[in-house]
This record gives sequence, structure tokens and C-alpha cells, in this order.
Amino acid sequence: MLLSSIVAMPFLAAVLLLFVPDRNRLGVRLISLFGSGYSLLASILVALRYDMGAGGFQMVENHALVPNFGIALRFAVDGWGVSLLLLTGLVIVAGVLASWTLDDRSKNFFITLLVLVTGVFGVFVSQDLFIFFLFYEIAVLPMYLLIGIWGSSHAVTEAGPFKYVWRLFDIGGREYAAMKLTLMLLVGSAFIIAVMLAMYLATGQNSFDMQVLGAYDYDRSLQMWCFPLCWLGFGALAGVFPFHTWSPDGHASAPTAVSMLHAGVLMKLGAFGIMRVGFMMMPEAAIAWAPLVGCVAVVNIVYGALSAMSQRDLKYVVAYSSVSHMGVVMLGAATLTVEGWNGAVYQMFAHGLMTGLFFALVGLVYGRAHTRHMPSMGGFGLRMPGVATFFTLACLSSLGLPGTAGFVAEVLVFIGAWKSLHPWWAIPGILGAFITAVYVLRASRRIFWGEGPAEEFHDLSDAKGVEWGALVILGGSIVLFGFIPSLVLDLINRVTPDYLSILTQLMEPR
Repeated sequence: MLLSSIVAMPFLAAVLLLFVPDRNRLGVRLISLFGSGYSLLASILVALRYDMGAGGFQMVENHALVPNFGIALRFAVDGWGVSLLLLTGLVIVAGVLASWTLDDRSKNFFITLLVLVTGVFGVFVSQDLFIFFLFYEIAVLPMYLLIGIWGSSHAVTEAGPFKYVWRLFDIGGREYAAMKLTLMLLVGSAFIIAVMLAMYLATGQNSFDMQVLGAYDYDRSLQMWCFPLCWLGFGALAGVFPFHTWSPDGHASAPTAVSMLHAGVLMKLGAFGIMRVGFMMMPEAAIAWAPLVGCVAVVNIVYGALSAMSQRDLKYVVAYSSVSHMGVVMLGAATLTVEGWNGAVYQMFAHGLMTGLFFALVGLVYGRAHTRHMPSMGGFGLRMPGVATFFTLACLSSLGLPGTAGFVAEVLVFIGAWKSLHPWWAIPGILGAFITAVYVLRASRRIFWGEGPAEEFHDLSDAKGVEWGALVILGGSIVLFGFIPSLVLDLINRVTPDYLSILTQLMEPR
């Protein structure tokens, strides 16, 4: 029942919050921290209990829900799932701490946030495709409320021949960002439903069990049209180009904890779905479509990096950086190599830590400077030395400095790309890493280490109290898993070769 408790505890904490008076703000925060903290500690326990010798799916739980349609609450976890459970636990605890001082309807905020993370945990342990999709939607839909109610609007300069459309749709407004995100992800969900029902009906076994669906030998023509729908459906959430445009607007308008979960965990749901459902259940189509997936991934990497380099709003820099780094994940998946797949999953983990830390820091800077416009900043490091240090650490992980988690992930993906049937993929991938170094170091120097008008910002101060909690948890994890990547990488590598074996056998005659 350990996996069930990980999924259920945030939801039970959200239910308990319904009975806590709004004025009891400390109680609201403590209950939210307990609900998220329990799931983190239980995720660590799952990692410790996972039998590396046995591998595969473990800690299986099976509870029938709708037997007539083969729907059951099937929970199990493999090495991939364990790593992403740990990531989710770390980010949600850090997110609660980063939101500790929120005063605007804080009880409702934490209830919605805990419901969202319930869905995230559920996706990573579900082995029933129907329940997998149900939790996926539970994780995505609360974003509309979190951004639409607690988000912020920002001015966008009107330009171009269609600038009147910008006014019409309130470009830059939080309602616009929330609606755009929701509509684009719902269209993606429609594609996922089509794939899910096609697989269910094709097997004829009246079961949504993902192991049953994955073991079935689907007709090649079915695979060939289901795979791109799966890729686009989940890819909308993973920030796959050109369906990524909701992401920067969503990040820029979201409150701090939501941005942390949004980029740190939610985008990983899309990549995880592509690999778990698309690549593993439709192997023939995965081989056929992999070249296109890889080509789009390198576009993601370079385009996202160039877009980030051109931004002046600090949140948009981190947002487009996430688009670029998610391209690294998809490039690793497209290589169809052990190194590439290990790197893809580890990149999900490493990027989640790094971008969660980034957005926590952006929230602190904005809360004190009251602006995200980088050209107007400068010299903040003298007044915010702790924040400056952690921001530099996040930058170094983003550019892939050895000793940080980001380095391990990117090296594995680039090795996998070089070993793949398309070794040229490694070139734009490495170019993207170079561009990343340019914009993150420039941002760090511009805001913290260069000369500037720090004296003009009267509210500048370093992190205080529980604010340090989010920074230490995520920053410490970046260093820990950078120096000792085997803590997570061994879990990932334990199952990756088995998952790739079917694709390898299909590729051998070629």
C-alpha cells in the first residue's frame, strides 16, 4: 500500500484543508507541508526498497474498479518511476516552502496545488492506461485555476500587423495564459484518448492493463497512425515544437510554486507518456518515426536556446530554457540507444531540480525587486549573496557543468545521439548547450555580479526563514546527484536495456 499512500496523502491533505478556517494560515501551511513531505519520504523509502536484482515493476497493487471494462487501480513502479517519484516529492516540498508567505486565498491555493500533485504521483505509478490518463488530466486541469486566479499579468509590447489581435486576446494577461494552456493541452488529450481506445479495442482483451496492451502485437498500420497522435498528444505538454507556445506564457504568468511544478514536473509527464506509451507499446512505429522525433528535438534544443537568449524578462528566459532542455529529453528518446534513454530519463530528473530552483529564485528576486526586466537590474549579489549563489548553481547545472546533475544527463544523451543511426544529431545538441552557457551566464552576471543600480531597489534582501528550505533542497540535490549520479542512474539503467530489447530486435535485420 506504499504506492497508494504516496498518491493519496496529498489528496487527503487537500480534503483536510477544507475543514481548516481560512484565518488559520499556519495550520494550512503545516498540513500542506505534511501532505507533500510524507509523499517525499515515502518515495525515498520506495527507492530504498526497490530490488535492483529483480528489476522490472515492483510493489504491485491491484484493485478492480470497473471490471466490465477492464479498468482497475493498478499501481507498480520501475526504475524510471522511482526516479520521477523522487523528483516530484522534492519539487512539491520545495514548492510548498516557496509559497509559505502567500496570503491571497492561501487555503484554496494549497488545496488546488495538492490535488495537482496527486495526479502527478498517480501518473508515475499507474499501470492501467485508463487510470494513467485520468491522473494525467487531474495533474493538468488545476493549472487553469492556479494561473487564472493566483497568476500575474505582464505588459507585452504590441507590434506587427496583427497588434490589434494582441489587445483583443489580452496577450500577456493571466487569463489568456491559463486559457491558452488549457485549450492546447485538451486538444492533446483528445489525441491521447483516440490512441488509448484504439489500443484497447485492437487487443480485444477487455483490459486497460498497460502490460497487456504493451505485450500485444499491433498491426503495423495501426501503430503508424497511433504513434504520431501519441507523440503530439503527450508532446503538447512536453513542449514539443511547434506546440510549445503555451509554455512560456504559462510560466511567465504562473505563481512561483506553480512555475516550479509546471516546468519541473508537469512537462515530464508528457515526455514520460511518449516513452512509456509511444516508444514502448508501438515499437515498429517508434523505429519508423524516430528520425522525425529526433529532428524536431534538435529544433527544440536550438530554437529554445536562441529564444531564451533573446529574452529580457527573466521568467521568459527560464521558460524558453525549459523548451530547449525538454528537447534534450526527446532527443535521447529518439536515439533508441541505452545511453540515450538513460540520459532522457535522467534529464527529466536533473532538469526538474534545476528549473524548480530557477523559478524559486525568480520568485524571490521578483518579490524584492518588483520587476523581472533584466536590463534594469544589476549588482544584486551584494545585497542577496545567498540567492546569487544558488542562482549561479542553477545556471551551471543548466549549461552542463561537471559536478552538477545536468552534466550527467546531457553527456549521456549526446553519447546516445552519436551512437544512433543519425550521429549528426549530436552537433546541434552540443550547439544548444553552448548557446545555453551564453544566456545563463549573461543573465547571472547582469543580475547579480555586474555593476548596476542595486541601491535603487530598496527592498532587496537575501532569502529568509523557510525560503531557504526550497533553495537548499533543490540546490543540494543538484550537487548530490551531480557528484553521485548512480543514486538515481542505477535505478534507471536497471530497466532501460530490457525496454529497448524489443526495438533492438526489430532493428537488427536492417
